[in-house]
Amino acid sequence: MTTEIPFQTLPVDQTDVRYAHGPDSSAQPGVPAGETIALNWNNSAIYPGTARKFWIHVPAQYDPSEPASLMVFQDGWWYLDPDGEIRGATVLDNLVHRGDIPVTIGVFVDPGAFTDAENPKNRNNEYDAFDDRYVTFLLDEILPEVTARYSITDEPEQWGICGGSSGGNCAFTAAWLRPDKFRRVIGFLSSFTQMPGGNPYPGLIPGAPRKPLRIFMQAGHRDLRWNQPESNWLANNLRVAAALAEAGYDFRLVLGDGGHSPNHGGVLLPDALRWLWRSDSNC
Repeated sequence: MTTEIPFQTLPVDQTDVRYAHGPDSSAQPGVPAGETIALNWNNSAIYPGTARKFWIHVPAQYDPSEPASLMVFQDGWWYLDPDGEIRGATVLDNLVHRGDIPVTIGVFVDPGAFTDAENPKNRNNEYDAFDDRYVTFLLDEILPEVTARYSITDEPEQWGICGGSSGGNCAFTAAWLRPDKFRRVIGFLSSFTQMPGGNPYPGLIPGAPRKPLRIFMQAGHRDLRWNQPESNWLANNLRVAAALAEAGYDFRLVLGDGGHSPNHGGVLLPDALRWLWRSDSNC
């Protein structure tokens, strides 16, 4: 069936662009709000000395007798904040209520911070690394706190992970290294160029056996250093997308205008989740 897209003129200025959120990003009449609980994690063995908060959002339709799907979001509060750009819990409530996606528990995990350091942020160390520390941290430290409270399916096709900027390449790396756990990926404006040693994926993807991943990517025409020969955020996202295409992956790239802002990704989140959990693999 053909999908007709309404006509809309393209902006001439590609930098000063803001996308309007759709109805799925706002609380809707008749849609019951889920429950969100906040927890602290201050005793990490993988990132010793760090402390962080994380939140578990449980849709109203959750039934303990029917294991729920799982979606993990990096930069926890940024992606949970109902007044922010992403509004993850609101989106989950709306999509689950309509049956667009299965009942899905959202886990929103802040990056770690050192409590007694001059530079407390551990975000880039956690998110940009090309190793299995972060995904192991999720699997061994954070998610057991979730599964101790709620019934989560163990089917990897029903586990997703999402992030933006460094959180986007973090999500990609988590699924790339542990496709036995995570097989649904969302990366908004991913900071592949910041990975120590450079972006490995354009060279790695075509030569590796294809993994059972479904990947939604968003990139921006005016992302950081968009017209520079080095450390170009736009170019690195395009190279990863090209490698996925050549290797036959089930992926989707949405290219928009604007700079390094979570706005466009937030607007796309409802559609990204619908696309990830669609039943037709040929879409």
